[in-house]
Amino acid sequence: MNQPLIQEMHYFRMPVTDLQESVKWYTEHLGFQLKHRNENLAVVELQSGPLLILVKADQNSRGHFTVNGQSEFSVAFTTSDIRQLHSSFKEQGIQVDEMKEDNGHLYFHFFDPSGNKLQVHN
Repeated sequence: MNQPLIQEMHYFRMPVTDLQESVKWYTEHLGFQLKHRNENLAVVELQSGPLLILVKADQNSRGHFTVNGQSEFSVAFTTSDIRQLHSSFKEQGIQVDEMKEDNGHLYFHFFDPSGNKLQVHN
C-alpha cells in the first residue's frame, strides 16, 4: 500500500482586522505562543496541533462561513474543564454563546476581537 502524499495539517490561516490586538488576545486568553510576526501576519502555536496564522485582512473578512443563513465555525479547540473556561471567558468579557450538549459532549461558541466564530468542546 502506498503512503499518502499528504501527512499532516500544518496550519490554519485566520483573518483578523487588528493584528496587534489579535496577537495579544490569542496569547493572553487562549494560551498561544507567538513564534513569528511581521507587519502582515503573526504565527502562533499551542503545545500541540497545527499552527494558527493570524493574517491582517480586510475589515469584513471572517474565518467562518454560513449555512442556511447561520454562521458556522471553522476552528475548534478542546479543553479539560469546559465549565471553568466558559465562566472565565464570560468574566473576561469575551463574547460567548450558551453551553450546549451533543452526544454527551459539552461545547460552546465564542468570538475573537475580529468577530471570528470559534468553538471549544470537552
